[in-house]
Amino acid sequence: MKIQQGSEIFSAIVAAPFGALGIRTDAGLLRELVYLPPHFHEKDAGDALADLAARQIERYLADPDFKFALPLCEVGSAFQHKVWNAIASIPRGTVRTYGQVAKHIGCGAPRAVGQACGANWFPLVIPCHRVTAAGGLGGFSNHDDATGFHLGVKRWLLAHEGASLEKGADPSWRQQTIWP
Repeated sequence: MKIQQGSEIFSAIVAAPFGALGIRTDAGLLRELVYLPPHFHEKDAGDALADLAARQIERYLADPDFKFALPLCEVGSAFQHKVWNAIASIPRGTVRTYGQVAKHIGCGAPRAVGQACGANWFPLVIPCHRVTAAGGLGGFSNHDDATGFHLGVKRWLLAHEGASLEKGADPSWRQQTIWP
């Protein structure tokens, strides 16, 4: 059996409407979720946690209200945890800006919030796609190519969740459409 190059680092790969999601587990903890382009093929789970993560991802892809319950590896700085906790509290269907998140956590640096979003090891579980720039879609997973794969994933996720502006939010981010 020929193994697809790059797939060996994942404990499982789940197909998604935008491509795929790679799941990495280690010692009974979720180590990382990775957005993968469409040329990656599904890969059966190699352990019980990868199977659980794959089933939960499939449930989210079918129902954007699904809530993840997975044991996460302890990664990131104290600041990143503060940002990730704030992001995790953003309701499905709501979009906030990096500046709004910065203000919420008492930080005057929206760019630092953006960097923490990009350093998120657990996208979907910690829904960083719900955070945008004040004047547009912003980047995603440390990628900012306006026509690239990762921003396409962000667009799909926001549409899947029925994204709308938070009451009182600056609507200027809609100047750069999130819909292809």
